Formats: sequence, C-alpha cells, structure tokens
Amino acid sequence: MNEGLPAKQHRGRIFISMAVILLCLAKKSRDADHLQNFVYDQTAGLDPEELAGELREAEGYVPIPGYAYDCHTREGRKRGKTKQDFFKAEQEALEPFQPGLFDDLV
Repeated sequence: MNEGLPAKQHRGRIFISMAVILLCLAKKSRDADHLQNFVYDQTAGLDPEELAGELREAEGYVPIPGYAYDCHTREGRKRGKTKQDFFKAEQEALEPFQPGLFDDLV
C-alpha cells in the first residue's frame, strides 16, 4: 500500500486509525471468550520463577483491587468466587454491549 513512499509519508495510517475507531465503537460480546471457556476450558501456565523475578524487579507496591480476586485466584476462591460470578461480571462490564449467542448460559 505504501510502496515507493518515504517512511514519513505512510498514507495508509488513516486506515489503521479508522479501524481502531470502528472497533472502539463496535458493540462487544464475549462469544469468542465463552467458546474458549466452554469448549476448551484450559489454563495457560505461568512460570512461577519468571513471575517472581519480575515482581522482585518491580519498583514500588501497587495494591491489588478487589475485583482482581475472582475464581482464578486462591484468594478469590477463598471468598467463594465462582466461574459463574466471573462470567457475569465480565459480561456486565461490556460497553457498548452486543447480545451474544451464549448469553442465556451466563
């Protein structure tokens, strides 16, 4: 698209900007996420040593917000949080909301 143009004259950037705007304005649904969770329901493991190293290198302390304690955390499970709670909270947070195929399952 920008062949032959100097680097500072990438006219195609307008299309990227428009795509970003359209995606931001588009109604959202969690269909892809629901499909992944309902069908595959697998967890991607984190390397505990790598994570611990990154935390040691981090500067300052950032308190963890309450909403972060969900069914995916030990503390969230201690508080009785379930996947159903997680799905419902995530769905309610969508803005703008687009009804999806699996909404009746949430």
